[in-house]
This record gives sequence, C-alpha cells and structure tokens, in this order.
Amino acid sequence: MAKIKKWFRSRKPKHERTYEEEKREFEMAIGKPFINVTIEMPEGFKELRTQFLDLQKDERFLEEVKNLVKKRLVYERRGMKLTS
Repeated sequence: MAKIKKWFRSRKPKHERTYEEEKREFEMAIGKPFINVTIEMPEGFKELRTQFLDLQKDERFLEEVKNLVKKRLVYERRGMKLTS
C-alpha cells in the first residue's frame, strides 16, 4: 500500500499533465502527425537487454520501423479502396 501512495505522490501535478497534452495536440495540429509506441522486450532475450535498449537510438532500426509503417499504410489504403 505504501508503494502505491508513493507512486501517486510522485505523479506530475495536474497542470503539468495538461500542458503535456496540449503541447502534443499543438504539435499534431501544426506539424506532421506522429505516434509513440511502447515495445516490450520479447521473452527469452534477457541476455540482450542492452542491445534491446540501444535500438531506440539505432538509426537503421528506426528506418526499418518507418518502412514497416509505410507498408502497413499502403496496405490500409488498398483495403480502403477495395471496400469503397
């Protein structure tokens, strides 16, 4: 129970959360839309923790993710045209 209370006390004040939400909405409105995705380390790869964490800075990996998103959106676009 003490851990839960400590967690709640450590949360950002409400005005800071509101600022972060408004900042994100503003960025989405004036710039390119973006998404944040949380990816958990797959089971069975505990010994590769450091390499897994380094992926968030790996330009080649990020480019592969961008290409995957493009392929998915092309697939979605084609699906929309077929059903329209």
